[in-house]
Amino acid sequence: MSLDENAEPGALRYGLLKAYRPFPDVSDELLFPDGRVRPVWRPFLEHLSALTPEEITERFARGNQYLNDAGVYFRQYGQDGANEREWPLSHIPVIISQDDWQVIADGLTQRAELLEQVVADLYGVNRLVSNGYLPASLIAQSPEWQRPLVGIKPKSGHFLHFLSFEIGRGPDGTWWVLSDRAQAPSGAGFALENRVATGRVFNEFFARANVHRLAGFFRRFRDHLVELRGESESRVSILTPGPLNDTYFEHAYIARYLGFMLLEGEDLTVENGKLMVRTVAGLRPVSVLWRRLDAAWADPVELNETSHIGTPGLVQAVRSGAVTMINALGTGILETRALLAFLPRISEHLLGEPLKLPNVATWWCGEEGTKAYVKENAEGMMFSPALSTALPFTSSHTDFIGKDFDKFHKGILETWIDSKSDKLVGQEAVTLSTTPAYDNGLLVPRPMSLRVFLARTTNGWEVMAGGFARIGQTEDASAIAMQAGGSAADVWIVGGQKPHKETLLHQTESPFFKSQTGSLPSRAADNLFWLGRYVERAEGAVRLLRAYHARLMETADPEAPLVALTAEYLDKIGMAPVEPVPDGLCDMLQSAVASAAKVRDRFSVDGWLALNDLAQAANGAKRTMRDNADVTRAMGLLLRKITGFSGLVHENMYRFIGWRFLSIGRALERAHRMADLLSVFTDEDAPEGSLELLLEVGDSAMSMSRRYAVSLSHATVLDLLAMDTKNPRAVLYQLTDMKDHIGVLPNATENGHLSELARSVLQVHTLLAIATPETLTPASLADLRDQISYLSVELTDAYIR
Repeated sequence: MSLDENAEPGALRYGLLKAYRPFPDVSDELLFPDGRVRPVWRPFLEHLSALTPEEITERFARGNQYLNDAGVYFRQYGQDGANEREWPLSHIPVIISQDDWQVIADGLTQRAELLEQVVADLYGVNRLVSNGYLPASLIAQSPEWQRPLVGIKPKSGHFLHFLSFEIGRGPDGTWWVLSDRAQAPSGAGFALENRVATGRVFNEFFARANVHRLAGFFRRFRDHLVELRGESESRVSILTPGPLNDTYFEHAYIARYLGFMLLEGEDLTVENGKLMVRTVAGLRPVSVLWRRLDAAWADPVELNETSHIGTPGLVQAVRSGAVTMINALGTGILETRALLAFLPRISEHLLGEPLKLPNVATWWCGEEGTKAYVKENAEGMMFSPALSTALPFTSSHTDFIGKDFDKFHKGILETWIDSKSDKLVGQEAVTLSTTPAYDNGLLVPRPMSLRVFLARTTNGWEVMAGGFARIGQTEDASAIAMQAGGSAADVWIVGGQKPHKETLLHQTESPFFKSQTGSLPSRAADNLFWLGRYVERAEGAVRLLRAYHARLMETADPEAPLVALTAEYLDKIGMAPVEPVPDGLCDMLQSAVASAAKVRDRFSVDGWLALNDLAQAANGAKRTMRDNADVTRAMGLLLRKITGFSGLVHENMYRFIGWRFLSIGRALERAHRMADLLSVFTDEDAPEGSLELLLEVGDSAMSMSRRYAVSLSHATVLDLLAMDTKNPRAVLYQLTDMKDHIGVLPNATENGHLSELARSVLQVHTLLAIATPETLTPASLADLRDQISYLSVELTDAYIR
């Protein structure tokens, strides 16, 4: 269809739409069937058309930079395994009028109520099956049917609290439900990030446009979850499968955004029928758990016995009414594709009215009548497994489309349908509507589907005024999934009354309470502790590598005594000196990144980006080193990045218990490494220049010249680097820091007495405090090093295991 440029003066007088050719017989979000621009799009088109191509490119780059700075990614799976990829934002939003959106909202609210009644019946009296509205075999064979949950009534009174629906607009303009998502709906966090990024791309226009906001939706859902706690001392938490999950970024983002604890299965235990989280202060109750993993993996005792990511006894905690699950275990049955075939009739039965928003026409081939219909009309259908719960238009969704059956003899197709029978559904081959995407300076139509989110609040179901759209990269509607190269776009709902600005900080009627200082999960404490150790260990290695290559550059003799001793020490700590940038250093920084990844909900975006930049810089340096001078400069750059990261964390991290574990890790590692260095390089047989090297690695040469009027000696170096309470590089300084942090940890005192860990660190601290430079021999320093190392074991025993 060509556009009549005179039809819409002021909207089409610019060139952005000159190549916009809607697909034949396909609804388009931008244009009416007669080629006129929909009114809701006109202000945006005016704004976009007033920008030069260079300005548009610059603005799109601004949105991409925000997503990159925020660390937004998705995990793409391919032949090389799983890789983190940049979030594929389609910068042009999908714009829908308030009137159109109200139709969607009303239809999905009705559907949410219907699904609640269906799942309550399936795990309750089961009349839908007994009265013939659902086939028993369809439910019984589904892997999402969780028999141990039968008869268990949710503590909250509801099975469903958070839903998403995949919807698309058909050729006649009608919206259709393509899929119901009730297991662990994902994407709400990505919708928020899409909104922020797109808002930055079109910041001037967005500020004055009548676009409905998203924050209020999350605030009201958060407040509802907090109200479900019942007792104020219990927690609301989010259960994640862990960092390897493809939507883990969203889990961490939502946990940080809403202020909930992000937990893995190993963080939880069931005691006397109650769900408890292991924290550094001991077990604490969890009364509301928003699960982001499939139900089958939640409990290896009563569900999938092979699960290593669940919590033994979780079903029993649900059964005893100790915890509210969001959503209830077993609700994944609602995602079964064949269920779509029965929902229209069930709606008439349970609600007394037809579906306001119909789902895509579906026929289950387990009944002779419908199977015959499917065989007769196969050309206009697409086929998929009856028990599939996959999203539509993904690579795993369609076996094949009926219109392609001319590749086969029709008898063969019919035989294939007969062979599948109750394991097969046929669905109307829906042609998705299109929406504008920006391509090489022009707007082009691309197929899209919308993901819409609903949350149960105190006042009932609320529909997020937006969501996100999946946009195809080409005209092929089967390639809208991001795994297949598709992208995601923000959804703007425009019209109605001007929306008032809402934030997540709005006051609630819930009782005010502060998070307890001991609410840090033990696993998170462990990762923060080791993050501190890895970063400090890397800094020490970088300082020593820089000193080594500087001296090798000066002498050009690897056999020179000090160079050789330093190389031997580097080998001992896993930093092969023959490698300009040792693999051991890159591995260490990657371990730091891995530890930080497991506590993304407790880690600032700036800190995460700085740490990743550090790891990438180390890997990048491996490819550019030519000589010792290059390595020396590279180590200096890495050192500045490490200290920049450490300063960022120190300045910005709230002084919660987590910060103390991070600080303890850093202090322990620095004290351990310095004691070890001193035991080696202050030996009587250590080569000339060893003391100078210690001062350089300990970043204390200037302090030495100011602190001591006498010449350099073993005594002054030991005093400065082992016993000085004002030198941050000294062992005693770090032991004092450790002692102070441990002294305020939960259970640091027991009935007025120091805990075993507090006594141990005090003992090590005292032994060094009463020593003198003359008594600090290499042997005593090595013993001190070992005692410091053992403090790590004691801390783990006290707070981690």
